[in-house]
Amino acid sequence: MFGVINMRIEIIYEDEALTVCMKLPGLDSQKDMSSLLREQLGGEVFCVHRLDKEVGGLMVYARSSGAAAVLSAAMAGGKFFKEYLAVSEGCPEEPEGLMQDLLFRDAAKNKSYVVKRQRRGVRRAELEYKLLERSGDKCLFKIKLHTGRSHQIRVQFASRGLPLLGDAKYGSRERRCNIALWSWGLAFPHPVSGRSMEFSARPEPGYPWDKFQSLN
Repeated sequence: MFGVINMRIEIIYEDEALTVCMKLPGLDSQKDMSSLLREQLGGEVFCVHRLDKEVGGLMVYARSSGAAAVLSAAMAGGKFFKEYLAVSEGCPEEPEGLMQDLLFRDAAKNKSYVVKRQRRGVRRAELEYKLLERSGDKCLFKIKLHTGRSHQIRVQFASRGLPLLGDAKYGSRERRCNIALWSWGLAFPHPVSGRSMEFSARPEPGYPWDKFQSLN
């Protein structure tokens, strides 16, 4: 926590059951964010989903164990929707489509791999993508996750020769930015009232997001 102790988290929405906030790249979504939010909000906070440490954007945290259980059940039941923005090196042949793969996660290396056959530790991964804009040899996408696997978007794009900018772990040569992946939208039923909750947030200003007219 050294270096982030005095950091304040931007709160988008809060009530007695949950808090929707902005995670900055470089913060651990469970340890750092939960600790900062507990101090800032003055109460218990439960992490119900995660973002890679290097990735920023919208996250929701439960304020009680009961709310956490309901949100987790919504996620498992396909009622919790997450959309992302991403910038890749290179552009795909098809402007929109479905990516379906089998992924194996090597915990020791903290890295995931696309594999050909089902075996122990291999899980199905699926996402939906749409090309929003091109800027030279870089492409901006909107991505909807159908499954939530470790490093899923990063490895699925990289396996098709489309590494995300700034993602050296998966083959990017770009060193001027954080991983160009942003948690852009969340939609889920409220854990107490059941009403539909929807949130969206643009990426932080700067490269590479400022290269695309649709974000300006």
